[in-house]
Amino acid sequence: MDQMTLGIDVACRAAHQASLADERGRFAWTGRRFRTTAADLERLWAQVPAGVALTVVMEPTRNAWVPLAAWFRRRGAVVILVPPEQSADLRDYYSKHAKSDHLDSRMLARLPLLHPEGLRPSPGLGPADGLRRATKLRASLVKRRSTVLARLDAYLELLGPAWHAALGGDLALNTPLRFLAAGYADPHALRRFGKTRLTRFI
Repeated sequence: MDQMTLGIDVACRAAHQASLADERGRFAWTGRRFRTTAADLERLWAQVPAGVALTVVMEPTRNAWVPLAAWFRRRGAVVILVPPEQSADLRDYYSKHAKSDHLDSRMLARLPLLHPEGLRPSPGLGPADGLRRATKLRASLVKRRSTVLARLDAYLELLGPAWHAALGGDLALNTPLRFLAAGYADPHALRRFGKTRLTRFI
């Protein structure tokens, strides 16, 4: 399988810039501008030849690299982040041979030629890992809550159709849950409670 490298010059507010090179450093295209939107990323992906093993190389610029890394990983690409100490060395080298020390997309696309053994895939999503853990925790809590509410709804049906109709079957609201937790699922206790206090409760 052919190997290709997509170098991305990540921008925080402006458009990103990408260049694509093969394993010999020959460019398929350079300077393609795009933003972190689904439409732009799909257009960029369509310009990558089908069937190639793609490596994406970029610098971890603030947090702008996180959604890009997640998107390309879902497409099966290997994402490599240039460590700060390595990028500093490259800037020093690059500034001696070019007018600028800026690591543009062309330089990043050819980086595997300069460091064939020194590039390591990025294992995580950096600052987004905490958010991902919180999202998974929330999803787990929502799933458990939905399971509990479904079980309570089934118990409510056992009490009788009138109970289900009276509470509307909407146990996602706090009032029906407080009502049942107070012990008023017992019709005798509810009768002693009285209409006035029941109305005030609801």
